[in-house]
Amino acid sequence: MRAVLQRVSHARVEVEGQEAGRIDEGLLALVGITHDDGPEQVATIARKICELRILEGERSVLDAGAGVLVVSQFTLYADVRKGRRPSWSGAAPGPVAEPLIQQLIAAIRERGVPVEEGRFGAHMQVSLTNDGPVTILLEA
Repeated sequence: MRAVLQRVSHARVEVEGQEAGRIDEGLLALVGITHDDGPEQVATIARKICELRILEGERSVLDAGAGVLVVSQFTLYADVRKGRRPSWSGAAPGPVAEPLIQQLIAAIRERGVPVEEGRFGAHMQVSLTNDGPVTILLEA
């Protein structure tokens, strides 16, 4: 499992012109799932998202009462080492990845963090204001 975390002053995701999720201060989490991910990876990434002290003043989203916007992004597993077309073979297929994304969202919510989300498998428009900028890559 990979997640790109961006500290944001606000972020939103739209699907077919309709807002699917929006947060103010917090983290945008772009999350990719690979074939062998499971509950252990979900728990690790959820803990990091909630506890990393990367908001202003060395606070976590838990400390700040800030939100997380989770957007599934299979392209985080693109392999571009050969040729000009990315290979997506490292990304788990939808029936494997979608339940894990939902488990991640639930695990973050269980910690008391407000979570918004994109729509799995949809073409989305994500807009954000990266604060800092701060961008961190997590792998589990």
